[in-house]
Amino acid sequence: MSPGPGPGPGPGPEARGTVRAAGCVLWRPAPDGGGVEVCLVHRPRWDDWSHPKGKIKRGEDPLAAAVREVLEETGHHCAPGARLPTARYVVDGRPKEVAYWAAEATGGAFEANDEVDRLLWLSPGEALVRLTQPRDRDQLTALLDTLPRT
Repeated sequence: MSPGPGPGPGPGPEARGTVRAAGCVLWRPAPDGGGVEVCLVHRPRWDDWSHPKGKIKRGEDPLAAAVREVLEETGHHCAPGARLPTARYVVDGRPKEVAYWAAEATGGAFEANDEVDRLLWLSPGEALVRLTQPRDRDQLTALLDTLPRT
């Protein structure tokens, strides 16, 4: 048996220095009926375009955190779907893990705030080009693989 906290909720990864976060690749049917649109958010602090995501609160379920972050950052409610690949990278010298889900937007309206000042609904091709971090493209590609072909 190994010492230390296990992989469950609570202090586990944080105790080892890993920042835990969760988010969604938010999508909706395109208004013209031709496929889907993907939501990207602009974070002025980093001047980047990304999927809505944020840190998991102590004791919070990762999926609940992802849905909460979508609402906080986009103003949209969502219906989570398939689990997408986890992103792993280093920020300010600390490892970070972001759990992602596909999520269909079910209603709401965006209002700019301190964390997110702009939101775009883009075709998947436009979103692939707009995403600032190449690692975020993996989740978008995975989302497209989960959606039914029309």
